[in-house]
Amino acid sequence: MFLRRNRRQKNGQQYEYWSLVESYRTERGPRQRVVATLGKLPGLDEDERAGWEEIARLLDGMPYSEAPEDLFGLPSVPAPPPQWAQVDLSRVRVERVRQFGQVYLALALWRRLGMHDFLAAHLQRGREQVDWATVAAILCVGRFCAQASELALSERWYGQTALDDLLGVGGDAVYDNRLYRGLDALLPLREALFGHLKERYESLFGTRFEFLLYDITSTYFEGQCMRNPQAQRGYSRDQRPGCKQVCIGLVVTPEGLPLAYEVFDGNRADVTTVEEIVDLMEEKYGAAERIWAMDRGMVSEENLDYLREKRALYIVGTPKGRLKRFEEQLLEKEDWQEVEPGVEVKLLPHPDGEGNERYVLCRSRARHEKEAAMLRGQQGRLRARLEQIDASLRKKPARRPEVIERRIGKWLGRNTAAEKLFSVEVLIENGCAVGLRIVEDPGKLDWAQAAQGAYLLRTNCTEEDPRKLWHWYIQLTEVEDAFRTSKGDLGLRPVFHQKQDRVQAHIMVCFLALAMWRTLELWLKAKAMGDTARQVVQELGTIHSMDLLLTVRDRGETRLRIVGKPEALAADLLATMGLKLPARPKIIENVVEKTHR
Repeated sequence: MFLRRNRRQKNGQQYEYWSLVESYRTERGPRQRVVATLGKLPGLDEDERAGWEEIARLLDGMPYSEAPEDLFGLPSVPAPPPQWAQVDLSRVRVERVRQFGQVYLALALWRRLGMHDFLAAHLQRGREQVDWATVAAILCVGRFCAQASELALSERWYGQTALDDLLGVGGDAVYDNRLYRGLDALLPLREALFGHLKERYESLFGTRFEFLLYDITSTYFEGQCMRNPQAQRGYSRDQRPGCKQVCIGLVVTPEGLPLAYEVFDGNRADVTTVEEIVDLMEEKYGAAERIWAMDRGMVSEENLDYLREKRALYIVGTPKGRLKRFEEQLLEKEDWQEVEPGVEVKLLPHPDGEGNERYVLCRSRARHEKEAAMLRGQQGRLRARLEQIDASLRKKPARRPEVIERRIGKWLGRNTAAEKLFSVEVLIENGCAVGLRIVEDPGKLDWAQAAQGAYLLRTNCTEEDPRKLWHWYIQLTEVEDAFRTSKGDLGLRPVFHQKQDRVQAHIMVCFLALAMWRTLELWLKAKAMGDTARQVVQELGTIHSMDLLLTVRDRGETRLRIVGKPEALAADLLATMGLKLPARPKIIENVVEKTHR
Protein backbone atom coordinates (compact mmCIF):
# COMPACT_ATOMS: atom_id res chain seq x y z
CA MET A 1 0.00 0.00 0.00
CA PHE A 2 1.09 3.55 -0.63
CA LEU A 3 -0.20 7.14 -0.73
CA ARG A 4 -0.83 8.68 -4.16
CA ARG A 5 -0.89 12.40 -4.79
CA ASN A 6 -3.65 13.43 -7.21
CA ARG A 7 -4.03 16.69 -9.11
CA ARG A 8 -7.23 17.97 -10.72
CA GLN A 9 -7.64 20.99 -12.99
CA LYS A 10 -10.99 22.80 -12.97
CA ASN A 11 -11.91 26.34 -14.07
CA GLY A 12 -8.27 27.28 -14.36
CA GLN A 13 -7.47 26.23 -10.76
CA GLN A 14 -5.54 23.20 -9.63
CA TYR A 15 -6.70 21.07 -6.69
CA GLU A 16 -4.64 18.36 -5.01
CA TYR A 17 -5.58 15.49 -2.72
CA TRP A 18 -4.18 12.19 -1.53
CA SER A 19 -5.57 8.68 -1.78
CA LEU A 20 -4.62 5.39 -0.11
CA VAL A 21 -3.80 2.89 -2.88
CA GLU A 22 -3.26 -0.88 -2.78
CA SER A 23 -1.29 -2.94 -5.28
CA TYR A 24 -2.46 -6.49 -5.98
CA ARG A 25 -1.76 -9.26 -8.47
CA THR A 26 -4.18 -10.51 -11.11
CA GLU A 27 -4.02 -13.00 -13.98
CA ARG A 28 -3.32 -10.07 -16.31
CA GLY A 29 -0.58 -8.63 -14.13
CA PRO A 30 -0.32 -6.21 -11.19
CA ARG A 31 -3.18 -3.77 -10.67
CA GLN A 32 -3.92 -0.92 -8.28
CA ARG A 33 -7.10 0.13 -6.55
CA VAL A 34 -8.02 3.12 -4.37
CA VAL A 35 -8.86 2.09 -0.83
CA ALA A 36 -9.75 5.53 0.56
CA THR A 37 -9.60 9.18 -0.48
CA LEU A 38 -7.95 11.10 2.34
CA GLY A 39 -8.23 14.66 1.05
CA LYS A 40 -5.24 16.93 1.65
CA LEU A 41 -2.42 15.30 3.60
CA PRO A 42 1.13 16.46 4.35
CA GLY A 43 2.88 17.36 1.10
CA LEU A 44 5.57 19.59 -0.25
CA ASP A 45 3.73 22.93 -0.04
CA GLU A 46 3.68 24.97 3.13
CA ASP A 47 -0.11 25.38 3.02
CA GLU A 48 -0.58 21.63 2.96
CA ARG A 49 1.32 21.18 6.21
CA ALA A 50 -1.21 23.09 8.33
CA GLY A 51 -2.75 20.82 10.94
CA TRP A 52 -5.43 20.92 13.59
CA GLU A 53 -3.15 22.78 15.99
CA GLU A 54 -3.20 25.69 13.52
CA ILE A 55 -7.01 26.13 13.66
CA ALA A 56 -6.87 29.64 15.16
CA ARG A 57 -4.45 30.88 12.50
CA LEU A 58 -6.47 29.26 9.72
CA LEU A 59 -9.64 30.94 10.97
CA ASP A 60 -7.81 34.27 11.02
CA GLY A 61 -6.71 33.73 7.43
CA MET A 62 -3.00 33.32 8.23
CA PRO A 63 -1.16 30.76 6.09
CA TYR A 64 0.92 28.25 7.96
CA SER A 65 4.10 29.80 6.60
CA GLU A 66 3.21 33.08 8.34
CA ALA A 67 2.94 31.50 11.78
CA PRO A 68 4.89 33.60 14.30
CA GLU A 69 7.83 32.38 16.27
CA ASP A 70 7.24 30.74 19.62
CA LEU A 71 7.83 32.36 23.01
CA PHE A 72 11.54 31.53 22.93
CA GLY A 73 12.13 33.16 19.53
CA LEU A 74 12.44 29.84 17.73
CA PRO A 75 10.72 29.27 14.40
CA SER A 76 7.56 27.17 14.27
CA VAL A 77 8.09 23.43 14.28
CA PRO A 78 7.97 22.12 10.69
CA ALA A 79 5.67 19.34 9.66
CA PRO A 80 6.85 15.88 10.72
CA PRO A 81 8.38 13.66 8.04
CA PRO A 82 6.22 11.02 6.36
CA GLN A 83 5.54 7.91 8.42
CA TRP A 84 5.26 4.71 6.40
CA ALA A 85 3.42 1.69 7.70
CA GLN A 86 1.59 -1.41 6.54
CA VAL A 87 -2.18 -1.30 7.06
CA ASP A 88 -4.66 -4.16 7.28
CA LEU A 89 -7.21 -3.09 4.65
CA SER A 90 -9.89 -5.47 5.88
CA ARG A 91 -10.10 -3.55 9.17
CA VAL A 92 -10.07 0.06 7.86
CA ARG A 93 -13.17 1.93 9.02
CA VAL A 94 -14.51 5.42 9.59
CA GLU A 95 -16.07 6.61 12.86
CA ARG A 96 -17.21 9.79 14.57
CA VAL A 97 -18.44 11.71 11.52
CA ARG A 98 -19.11 15.34 12.49
CA GLN A 99 -20.46 18.41 10.71
CA PHE A 100 -17.44 20.64 10.06
CA GLY A 101 -17.97 23.12 7.23
CA GLN A 102 -20.77 25.30 8.63
CA VAL A 103 -19.31 25.69 12.12
CA TYR A 104 -15.86 26.34 10.66
CA LEU A 105 -17.31 29.14 8.52
CA ALA A 106 -19.25 30.55 11.48
CA LEU A 107 -16.14 30.65 13.66
CA ALA A 108 -14.21 32.35 10.85
CA LEU A 109 -16.90 35.06 10.72
CA TRP A 110 -16.88 35.32 14.53
CA ARG A 111 -13.15 36.00 14.50
CA ARG A 112 -13.43 38.26 11.46
CA LEU A 113 -15.72 40.50 13.52
CA GLY A 114 -13.18 40.42 16.35
CA MET A 115 -15.73 38.99 18.77
CA HIS A 116 -13.22 36.59 20.37
CA ASP A 117 -10.93 39.48 21.36
CA PHE A 118 -13.80 41.76 22.39
CA LEU A 119 -15.41 39.21 24.70
CA ALA A 120 -12.07 38.05 26.12
CA ALA A 121 -11.40 41.66 27.13
CA HIS A 122 -14.86 42.32 28.60
CA LEU A 123 -15.71 38.98 30.23
CA GLN A 124 -13.34 38.32 33.09
CA ARG A 125 -12.27 34.73 33.58
CA GLY A 126 -13.24 33.25 36.93
CA ARG A 127 -13.40 29.72 38.27
CA GLU A 128 -15.77 28.49 35.58
CA GLN A 129 -14.72 25.42 33.64
CA VAL A 130 -15.51 27.02 30.27
CA ASP A 131 -14.90 30.76 29.94
CA TRP A 132 -17.93 32.87 29.05
CA ALA A 133 -16.35 34.17 25.84
CA THR A 134 -16.30 30.60 24.50
CA VAL A 135 -19.87 30.00 25.69
CA ALA A 136 -20.95 33.14 23.82
CA ALA A 137 -19.24 31.85 20.69
CA ILE A 138 -21.10 28.53 21.01
CA LEU A 139 -24.42 30.35 21.40
CA CYS A 140 -23.90 32.58 18.37
CA VAL A 141 -22.48 29.83 16.15
CA GLY A 142 -25.49 27.68 17.05
CA ARG A 143 -27.84 30.54 16.18
CA PHE A 144 -25.97 31.13 12.89
CA CYS A 145 -26.60 27.45 12.11
CA ALA A 146 -30.34 27.90 12.85
CA GLN A 147 -30.59 26.13 16.20
CA ALA A 148 -34.02 26.93 17.63
CA SER A 149 -33.13 26.82 21.33
CA GLU A 150 -30.31 26.36 23.79
CA LEU A 151 -31.80 23.01 24.79
CA ALA A 152 -31.65 21.69 21.22
CA LEU A 153 -28.13 23.05 20.87
CA SER A 154 -26.82 21.28 23.97
CA GLU A 155 -28.71 17.99 23.74
CA ARG A 156 -28.36 17.20 20.04
CA TRP A 157 -26.61 19.66 17.78
CA TYR A 158 -23.33 20.34 19.57
CA GLY A 159 -22.38 16.66 19.71
CA GLN A 160 -23.00 16.33 15.98
CA THR A 161 -20.50 19.07 15.06
CA ALA A 162 -16.73 19.49 15.21
CA LEU A 163 -16.96 22.37 17.68
CA ASP A 164 -15.38 20.27 20.42
CA ASP A 165 -12.26 19.98 18.24
CA LEU A 166 -12.33 23.60 17.08
CA LEU A 167 -12.97 25.14 20.51
CA GLY A 168 -11.48 22.49 22.79
CA VAL A 169 -14.74 22.14 24.75
CA GLY A 170 -16.16 18.65 25.13
CA GLY A 171 -19.83 17.91 24.70
CA ASP A 172 -20.28 17.06 28.39
CA ALA A 173 -19.34 20.66 29.27
CA VAL A 174 -22.07 22.14 27.04
CA TYR A 175 -25.44 21.84 28.74
CA ASP A 176 -28.52 24.04 28.96
CA ASN A 177 -27.83 25.70 32.32
CA ARG A 178 -24.33 26.72 31.24
CA LEU A 179 -25.74 28.22 28.05
CA TYR A 180 -28.44 30.10 30.01
CA ARG A 181 -25.78 31.52 32.31
CA GLY A 182 -23.81 32.48 29.21
CA LEU A 183 -26.80 34.51 28.07
CA ASP A 184 -26.82 36.27 31.43
CA ALA A 185 -23.10 37.09 31.13
CA LEU A 186 -23.46 38.38 27.56
CA LEU A 187 -26.42 40.73 28.03
CA PRO A 188 -24.65 43.52 30.03
CA LEU A 189 -22.24 44.04 27.11
CA ARG A 190 -24.96 45.16 24.70
CA GLU A 191 -24.05 48.84 24.64
CA ALA A 192 -20.31 48.18 24.32
CA LEU A 193 -21.05 45.67 21.58
CA PHE A 194 -22.73 48.29 19.38
CA GLY A 195 -19.59 50.43 19.50
CA HIS A 196 -17.34 47.45 18.77
CA LEU A 197 -19.36 46.46 15.69
CA LYS A 198 -19.27 50.02 14.40
CA GLU A 199 -15.47 50.01 14.57
CA ARG A 200 -15.25 46.62 12.87
CA TYR A 201 -17.61 47.69 10.08
CA GLU A 202 -15.42 50.75 9.49
CA SER A 203 -12.20 48.74 9.34
CA LEU A 204 -13.58 45.81 7.31
CA PHE A 205 -15.89 47.57 4.86
CA GLY A 206 -15.18 51.29 5.17
CA THR A 207 -18.78 51.82 6.29
CA ARG A 208 -20.00 55.35 6.98
CA PHE A 209 -22.91 56.14 9.25
CA GLU A 210 -24.43 59.33 7.85
CA PHE A 211 -27.31 57.36 6.34
CA LEU A 212 -29.32 54.97 8.53
CA LEU A 213 -32.36 52.77 7.93
CA TYR A 214 -34.90 52.03 10.63
CA ASP A 215 -37.86 49.67 10.81
CA ILE A 216 -39.73 47.51 13.31
CA THR A 217 -40.75 43.88 13.43
CA SER A 218 -42.18 41.58 16.08
CA THR A 219 -41.47 38.09 17.37
CA TYR A 220 -43.93 35.97 19.29
CA PHE A 221 -43.68 33.71 22.35
CA GLU A 222 -44.59 30.15 23.11
CA GLY A 223 -46.13 30.31 26.58
CA GLN A 224 -47.81 32.88 28.80
CA CYS A 225 -44.66 34.93 29.65
CA MET A 226 -46.11 35.98 33.00
CA ARG A 227 -42.68 37.20 34.20
CA ASN A 228 -42.02 39.42 31.18
CA PRO A 229 -43.90 42.73 31.30
CA GLN A 230 -42.83 43.52 27.73
CA ALA A 231 -44.70 40.48 26.38
CA GLN A 232 -48.03 41.89 25.20
CA ARG A 233 -50.54 41.19 22.49
CA GLY A 234 -50.44 43.64 19.62
CA TYR A 235 -50.24 43.91 15.86
CA SER A 236 -48.49 40.67 14.84
CA ARG A 237 -46.34 40.68 11.72
CA ASP A 238 -46.09 36.90 12.08
CA GLN A 239 -49.86 36.33 11.74
CA ARG A 240 -50.00 35.04 15.32
CA PRO A 241 -52.39 37.55 16.98
CA GLY A 242 -53.26 35.11 19.75
CA CYS A 243 -49.65 34.97 21.01
CA LYS A 244 -47.87 37.51 23.15
CA GLN A 245 -44.98 39.27 21.47
CA VAL A 246 -42.30 41.94 21.73
CA CYS A 247 -41.44 44.50 19.06
CA ILE A 248 -37.87 44.95 17.85
CA GLY A 249 -36.63 48.18 16.30
CA LEU A 250 -33.56 47.63 14.12
CA VAL A 251 -31.12 50.19 12.72
CA VAL A 252 -28.97 49.09 9.78
CA THR A 253 -26.54 50.72 7.39
CA PRO A 254 -27.28 50.96 3.65
CA GLU A 255 -25.17 47.83 3.20
CA GLY A 256 -27.54 45.97 5.50
CA LEU A 257 -25.11 45.73 8.43
CA PRO A 258 -27.02 45.72 11.74
CA LEU A 259 -25.86 48.60 13.89
CA ALA A 260 -28.17 48.70 16.91
CA TYR A 261 -31.55 47.49 18.09
CA GLU A 262 -34.09 48.17 20.79
CA VAL A 263 -36.79 45.94 22.29
CA PHE A 264 -40.23 47.47 22.89
CA ASP A 265 -43.45 46.25 24.45
CA GLY A 266 -45.49 44.00 22.19
CA ASN A 267 -48.37 46.48 22.02
CA ARG A 268 -46.18 49.50 21.28
CA ALA A 269 -47.18 51.53 18.22
CA ASP A 270 -44.39 51.90 15.66
CA VAL A 271 -44.79 55.65 15.45
CA THR A 272 -43.98 56.09 19.16
CA THR A 273 -40.52 54.45 18.91
CA VAL A 274 -38.73 56.93 16.66
CA GLU A 275 -37.56 59.39 19.31
CA GLU A 276 -36.01 56.63 21.44
CA ILE A 277 -34.08 55.20 18.50
CA VAL A 278 -32.80 58.61 17.36
CA ASP A 279 -31.71 59.42 20.92
CA LEU A 280 -30.02 56.01 21.20
CA MET A 281 -27.98 56.59 18.04
CA GLU A 282 -27.01 60.12 19.01
CA GLU A 283 -25.98 58.98 22.48
CA LYS A 284 -23.67 56.35 21.00
CA TYR A 285 -22.34 58.10 17.92
CA GLY A 286 -22.92 61.78 18.61
CA ALA A 287 -25.37 64.30 17.17
CA ALA A 288 -25.00 64.66 13.44
CA GLU A 289 -27.03 65.62 10.40
CA ARG A 290 -27.83 62.03 9.50
CA ILE A 291 -30.29 60.95 6.88
CA TRP A 292 -32.98 58.64 8.26
CA ALA A 293 -35.04 56.43 5.97
CA MET A 294 -38.27 55.13 7.50
CA ASP A 295 -41.43 53.46 6.33
CA ARG A 296 -44.77 55.24 6.49
CA GLY A 297 -45.68 53.37 9.68
CA MET A 298 -43.11 55.53 11.51
CA VAL A 299 -44.36 58.84 10.14
CA SER A 300 -46.22 61.43 12.19
CA GLU A 301 -45.99 65.18 12.23
CA GLU A 302 -44.61 65.04 15.76
CA ASN A 303 -41.80 62.71 14.68
CA LEU A 304 -40.91 64.86 11.71
CA ASP A 305 -40.86 67.96 13.91
CA TYR A 306 -38.57 66.10 16.30
CA LEU A 307 -36.17 65.13 13.49
CA ARG A 308 -36.07 68.70 12.26
CA GLU A 309 -35.28 69.91 15.78
CA LYS A 310 -32.38 67.44 15.81
CA ARG A 311 -31.21 68.88 12.47
CA ALA A 312 -31.62 65.39 11.04
CA LEU A 313 -32.51 64.77 7.41
CA TYR A 314 -35.15 62.24 6.49
CA ILE A 315 -36.82 60.50 3.61
CA VAL A 316 -40.00 58.70 4.61
CA GLY A 317 -43.01 57.02 3.08
CA THR A 318 -46.43 58.65 3.29
CA PRO A 319 -49.97 57.30 3.65
CA LYS A 320 -51.69 56.34 0.43
CA GLY A 321 -54.38 58.99 0.97
CA ARG A 322 -51.88 61.83 0.53
CA LEU A 323 -51.56 60.90 -3.16
CA LYS A 324 -54.89 62.60 -3.84
CA ARG A 325 -53.24 66.01 -3.36
CA PHE A 326 -50.97 65.25 -6.31
CA GLU A 327 -53.60 63.86 -8.66
CA GLU A 328 -52.84 66.38 -11.40
CA GLN A 329 -49.07 65.69 -11.34
CA LEU A 330 -49.70 61.95 -11.27
CA LEU A 331 -51.81 62.08 -14.42
CA GLU A 332 -49.33 64.30 -16.27
CA LYS A 333 -47.04 62.58 -18.75
CA GLU A 334 -44.13 65.05 -18.54
CA ASP A 335 -41.13 65.40 -16.20
CA TRP A 336 -40.93 61.72 -15.25
CA GLN A 337 -37.45 60.23 -14.88
CA GLU A 338 -36.78 56.51 -15.13
CA VAL A 339 -34.68 55.08 -12.30
CA GLU A 340 -34.84 51.48 -13.47
CA PRO A 341 -36.93 49.58 -16.03
CA GLY A 342 -40.57 50.03 -15.11
CA VAL A 343 -40.03 52.61 -12.31
CA GLU A 344 -40.37 56.38 -12.79
CA VAL A 345 -40.05 59.29 -10.34
CA LYS A 346 -40.80 62.99 -10.25
CA LEU A 347 -39.63 65.65 -7.74
CA LEU A 348 -42.39 67.99 -6.53
CA PRO A 349 -42.49 70.98 -4.17
CA HIS A 350 -44.62 70.98 -1.03
CA PRO A 351 -48.21 71.69 -2.15
CA ASP A 352 -48.57 74.37 0.53
CA GLY A 353 -45.08 75.82 0.05
CA GLU A 354 -44.13 75.06 3.67
CA GLY A 355 -40.50 74.89 4.78
CA ASN A 356 -37.94 73.07 2.69
CA GLU A 357 -39.90 69.84 2.37
CA ARG A 358 -40.43 68.23 -0.99
CA TYR A 359 -42.13 65.15 -2.33
CA VAL A 360 -40.98 62.41 -4.66
CA LEU A 361 -43.83 60.97 -6.70
CA CYS A 362 -43.11 57.40 -7.80
CA ARG A 363 -44.89 54.89 -9.97
CA SER A 364 -44.02 51.29 -10.74
CA ARG A 365 -45.34 49.25 -13.64
CA ALA A 366 -44.97 45.92 -11.80
CA ARG A 367 -46.63 47.34 -8.71
CA HIS A 368 -49.44 48.76 -10.90
CA GLU A 369 -50.13 45.34 -12.42
CA LYS A 370 -50.11 43.68 -9.00
CA GLU A 371 -52.46 46.21 -7.39
CA ALA A 372 -54.76 46.16 -10.46
CA ALA A 373 -55.05 42.38 -10.26
CA MET A 374 -55.74 42.56 -6.50
CA LEU A 375 -58.41 45.22 -7.01
CA ARG A 376 -60.14 43.26 -9.78
CA GLY A 377 -60.18 40.14 -7.66
CA GLN A 378 -61.52 41.88 -4.56
CA GLN A 379 -64.05 43.86 -6.57
CA GLY A 380 -65.41 40.70 -8.18
CA ARG A 381 -65.57 38.77 -4.90
CA LEU A 382 -67.23 41.61 -3.03
CA ARG A 383 -69.78 42.24 -5.78
CA ALA A 384 -70.66 38.52 -5.86
CA ARG A 385 -71.13 38.35 -2.09
CA LEU A 386 -73.28 41.46 -1.98
CA GLU A 387 -75.45 40.22 -4.84
CA GLN A 388 -75.78 36.87 -3.08
CA ILE A 389 -76.96 38.56 0.12
CA ASP A 390 -79.39 40.72 -1.90
CA ALA A 391 -80.85 37.68 -3.69
CA SER A 392 -81.23 35.83 -0.41
CA LEU A 393 -83.06 38.74 1.23
CA ARG A 394 -85.45 39.14 -1.71
CA LYS A 395 -86.43 35.50 -1.38
CA LYS A 396 -86.63 35.52 2.42
CA PRO A 397 -86.56 38.86 4.28
CA ALA A 398 -84.53 39.00 7.51
CA ARG A 399 -86.23 40.11 10.69
CA ARG A 400 -83.03 41.53 12.18
CA PRO A 401 -81.44 44.09 9.80
CA GLU A 402 -78.49 44.61 12.16
CA VAL A 403 -77.36 41.02 11.49
CA ILE A 404 -77.33 41.76 7.75
CA GLU A 405 -75.33 44.95 8.35
CA ARG A 406 -72.72 42.97 10.28
CA ARG A 407 -72.48 40.46 7.41
CA ILE A 408 -71.95 43.29 4.96
CA GLY A 409 -69.34 44.87 7.24
CA LYS A 410 -67.49 41.55 7.46
CA TRP A 411 -67.18 41.24 3.70
CA LEU A 412 -66.22 44.88 3.29
CA GLY A 413 -63.47 44.39 5.89
CA ARG A 414 -62.12 41.37 4.02
CA ASN A 415 -61.82 43.35 0.79
CA THR A 416 -60.35 46.65 1.91
CA ALA A 417 -58.98 47.59 -1.51
CA ALA A 418 -62.45 47.42 -3.08
CA GLU A 419 -64.74 48.54 -0.25
CA LYS A 420 -64.43 52.25 -1.14
CA LEU A 421 -65.82 51.55 -4.60
CA PHE A 422 -69.17 50.35 -3.25
CA SER A 423 -72.04 52.13 -1.58
CA VAL A 424 -74.35 49.60 0.10
CA GLU A 425 -77.72 50.33 1.69
CA VAL A 426 -79.99 47.80 3.42
CA LEU A 427 -83.60 48.12 2.23
CA ILE A 428 -86.05 47.79 5.12
CA GLU A 429 -89.81 47.19 4.99
CA ASN A 430 -91.94 46.61 8.08
CA GLY A 431 -88.81 46.27 10.20
CA CYS A 432 -87.34 43.52 7.99
CA ALA A 433 -84.39 43.64 5.60
CA VAL A 434 -85.78 42.86 2.16
CA GLY A 435 -82.80 43.57 -0.09
CA LEU A 436 -79.72 45.71 -0.80
CA ARG A 437 -79.13 48.78 -2.92
CA ILE A 438 -75.62 48.32 -4.37
CA VAL A 439 -74.01 51.25 -6.16
CA GLU A 440 -70.49 51.26 -7.64
CA ASP A 441 -68.94 54.73 -7.93
CA PRO A 442 -67.18 55.05 -11.34
CA GLY A 443 -65.31 58.16 -10.17
CA LYS A 444 -63.70 56.32 -7.31
CA LEU A 445 -62.84 53.45 -9.63
CA ASP A 446 -61.11 55.83 -12.07
CA TRP A 447 -58.97 57.30 -9.27
CA ALA A 448 -58.19 53.87 -7.83
CA GLN A 449 -56.96 52.74 -11.24
CA ALA A 450 -54.90 55.90 -11.69
CA ALA A 451 -53.28 55.51 -8.27
CA GLN A 452 -52.39 51.87 -8.75
CA GLY A 453 -48.63 51.36 -8.54
CA ALA A 454 -48.04 54.95 -7.33
CA TYR A 455 -46.62 56.02 -3.97
CA LEU A 456 -45.28 59.19 -2.42
CA LEU A 457 -42.07 59.95 -0.52
CA ARG A 458 -41.49 62.94 1.72
CA THR A 459 -38.07 64.46 2.41
CA ASN A 460 -36.21 67.52 3.65
CA CYS A 461 -32.96 66.52 1.94
CA THR A 462 -31.39 69.11 -0.35
CA GLU A 463 -30.65 66.56 -3.06
CA GLU A 464 -32.14 67.66 -6.37
CA ASP A 465 -32.03 64.33 -8.20
CA PRO A 466 -35.23 62.37 -7.46
CA ARG A 467 -33.53 59.17 -8.63
CA LYS A 468 -31.02 59.39 -5.79
CA LEU A 469 -33.77 60.09 -3.28
CA TRP A 470 -35.67 57.04 -4.52
CA HIS A 471 -32.57 54.84 -4.25
CA TRP A 472 -32.00 56.04 -0.68
CA TYR A 473 -35.52 55.16 0.33
CA ILE A 474 -35.67 51.82 -1.48
CA GLN A 475 -32.72 50.65 0.62
CA LEU A 476 -35.28 50.03 3.36
CA THR A 477 -35.54 46.64 1.72
CA GLU A 478 -32.22 45.89 3.47
CA VAL A 479 -34.02 46.10 6.83
CA GLU A 480 -36.84 43.92 5.59
CA ASP A 481 -34.32 41.39 4.30
CA ALA A 482 -32.57 41.48 7.68
CA PHE A 483 -35.89 40.62 9.35
CA ARG A 484 -36.49 37.77 6.91
CA THR A 485 -32.99 36.41 7.53
CA SER A 486 -33.40 36.68 11.31
CA LYS A 487 -36.75 34.90 11.33
CA GLY A 488 -36.10 32.35 8.61
CA ASP A 489 -32.40 31.45 8.65
CA LEU A 490 -31.46 32.35 12.23
CA GLY A 491 -34.55 31.22 14.13
CA LEU A 492 -35.53 34.46 15.87
CA ARG A 493 -39.08 33.16 16.27
CA PRO A 494 -40.69 31.78 18.28
CA VAL A 495 -39.14 32.74 21.62
CA PHE A 496 -39.30 30.08 24.31
CA HIS A 497 -37.77 32.11 27.16
CA GLN A 498 -40.13 33.53 29.76
CA LYS A 499 -37.94 35.96 31.73
CA GLN A 500 -37.40 39.47 30.38
CA ASP A 501 -33.59 39.36 30.68
CA ARG A 502 -33.38 36.01 28.93
CA VAL A 503 -35.58 37.29 26.10
CA GLN A 504 -33.33 40.32 25.74
CA ALA A 505 -30.27 38.07 25.63
CA HIS A 506 -31.91 35.78 23.07
CA ILE A 507 -32.52 38.76 20.79
CA MET A 508 -28.94 39.91 21.32
CA VAL A 509 -27.60 36.52 20.19
CA CYS A 510 -29.83 36.71 17.10
CA PHE A 511 -28.49 40.22 16.46
CA LEU A 512 -24.91 38.93 16.58
CA ALA A 513 -25.76 36.03 14.27
CA LEU A 514 -27.31 38.54 11.86
CA ALA A 515 -24.08 40.58 11.96
CA MET A 516 -22.17 37.39 11.05
CA TRP A 517 -24.59 36.64 8.22
CA ARG A 518 -24.35 40.15 6.75
CA THR A 519 -20.56 40.06 7.08
CA LEU A 520 -20.57 36.86 5.05
CA GLU A 521 -22.69 38.50 2.34
CA LEU A 522 -20.33 41.48 2.06
CA TRP A 523 -17.34 39.11 2.11
CA LEU A 524 -18.84 37.28 -0.88
CA LYS A 525 -19.55 40.55 -2.69
CA ALA A 526 -15.95 41.64 -2.20
CA LYS A 527 -14.88 38.37 -3.84
CA ALA A 528 -17.28 38.95 -6.76
CA MET A 529 -19.37 35.97 -5.66
CA GLY A 530 -22.72 37.75 -5.35
CA ASP A 531 -24.51 37.67 -2.01
CA THR A 532 -25.75 34.08 -1.94
CA ALA A 533 -24.88 33.49 1.70
CA ARG A 534 -27.59 30.88 2.08
CA GLN A 535 -26.15 28.76 -0.73
CA VAL A 536 -22.62 29.06 0.67
CA VAL A 537 -23.77 27.87 4.10
CA GLN A 538 -25.56 24.92 2.50
CA GLU A 539 -22.59 23.94 0.34
CA LEU A 540 -20.10 24.09 3.20
CA GLY A 541 -22.51 21.96 5.22
CA THR A 542 -21.37 19.04 3.06
CA ILE A 543 -17.88 19.12 4.61
CA HIS A 544 -17.40 16.72 7.54
CA SER A 545 -14.63 15.66 9.83
CA MET A 546 -14.18 12.01 10.74
CA ASP A 547 -11.91 9.51 12.43
CA LEU A 548 -10.08 7.08 10.16
CA LEU A 549 -9.16 3.89 12.04
CA LEU A 550 -6.19 1.98 10.63
CA THR A 551 -4.84 -1.30 11.95
CA VAL A 552 -1.08 -0.89 11.52
CA ARG A 553 1.39 -3.75 11.65
CA ASP A 554 3.45 -3.76 14.89
CA ARG A 555 1.51 -0.77 16.28
CA GLY A 556 -2.09 -1.92 16.52
CA GLU A 557 -5.00 0.39 15.81
CA THR A 558 -4.33 4.07 15.08
CA ARG A 559 -7.05 6.71 14.97
CA LEU A 560 -6.50 9.66 12.59
CA ARG A 561 -8.81 12.67 12.74
CA ILE A 562 -9.17 14.18 9.28
CA VAL A 563 -11.38 16.57 7.34
CA GLY A 564 -12.98 15.04 4.26
CA LYS A 565 -12.14 16.38 0.84
CA PRO A 566 -14.79 18.98 -0.08
CA GLU A 567 -16.86 18.67 -3.21
CA ALA A 568 -15.79 20.73 -6.21
CA LEU A 569 -18.18 23.64 -5.55
CA ALA A 570 -17.37 23.78 -1.83
CA ALA A 571 -13.64 23.67 -2.65
CA ASP A 572 -14.07 26.56 -5.09
CA LEU A 573 -15.90 28.59 -2.46
CA LEU A 574 -13.23 27.97 0.16
CA ALA A 575 -10.43 28.84 -2.25
CA THR A 576 -12.12 32.07 -3.37
CA MET A 577 -12.85 33.13 0.20
CA GLY A 578 -9.30 32.30 1.28
CA LEU A 579 -10.41 29.77 3.90
CA LYS A 580 -8.10 26.81 4.46
CA LEU A 581 -9.04 23.51 6.04
CA PRO A 582 -6.78 21.53 8.37
CA ALA A 583 -4.73 19.43 5.96
CA ARG A 584 -2.60 17.30 8.28
CA PRO A 585 -4.42 14.52 10.13
CA LYS A 586 -4.23 14.43 13.89
CA ILE A 587 -3.33 11.18 15.65
CA ILE A 588 -5.96 10.87 18.37
CA GLU A 589 -4.81 7.63 19.95
CA ASN A 590 -2.68 4.58 19.35
CA VAL A 591 -4.40 1.59 20.87
CA VAL A 592 -1.21 -0.43 21.26
CA GLU A 593 0.55 2.35 23.14
CA LYS A 594 -2.45 2.83 25.45
CA THR A 595 -2.58 -0.92 26.13
CA HIS A 596 1.11 -1.10 27.08
CA ARG A 597 0.85 1.72 29.64
